[in-house]
Amino acid sequence: LWPWLLASSGLSALVQLVTLPFFPDSPSYLLIQKGNEEACRKAIRKLWGEGDHQAEIDDIMKEKGAMASTKTLRVLEVIKERSLRWQLYVLVIVMTTLQLCGINAIYFYSFEVFHTAKFEEYLIPYVSLGVGLCECLSSILCSTLIDRFGRKVLLWGGYLLMCSVLALLTMTLSLQHRFFWMHYFSVILIFLFVVFFGIGP
Repeated sequence: LWPWLLASSGLSALVQLVTLPFFPDSPSYLLIQKGNEEACRKAIRKLWGEGDHQAEIDDIMKEKGAMASTKTLRVLEVIKERSLRWQLYVLVIVMTTLQLCGINAIYFYSFEVFHTAKFEEYLIPYVSLGVGLCECLSSILCSTLIDRFGRKVLLWGGYLLMCSVLALLTMTLSLQHRFFWMHYFSVILIFLFVVFFGIGP
């Protein structure tokens, strides 16, 4: 079954390969990059239907003007630019913590935790699949929460909850040989960690 599941990801790529040539180009691409206003209007009518879309075209023209007045910086220029220093720090910290937050370790060791929790051997791949599905659903949930709470709250909250879950998971894995129910608690914590990762970072 696993080879079929892995091959199924190619199905979406095939669908995109077949259907993308029939999609119109982005109106902003046609107007900003190509400078073709007529093609832009045609693409807008195709995407949004007939009507007066002058306001949208004006917005794209404003974006074009803003891009024209903005200087493109090289990597070293970005590093040296004082006005971008804090944005660069935030970006580096967020990307570093994303890599070191523990999600890879959770995915790597979840099989052993499920095995220790006395799940049947044939069920473990499906439980692991459930972990991945859990991350996918929590990411969708995040897209609805981000407008309400903001990115900063979700980042801080996600990392705080992930730290708490990892601390509890360390405790449950240490005590799993003393209490039989600790195995199941560890499984629940793995799912919670993945949910908090999907909603936060």
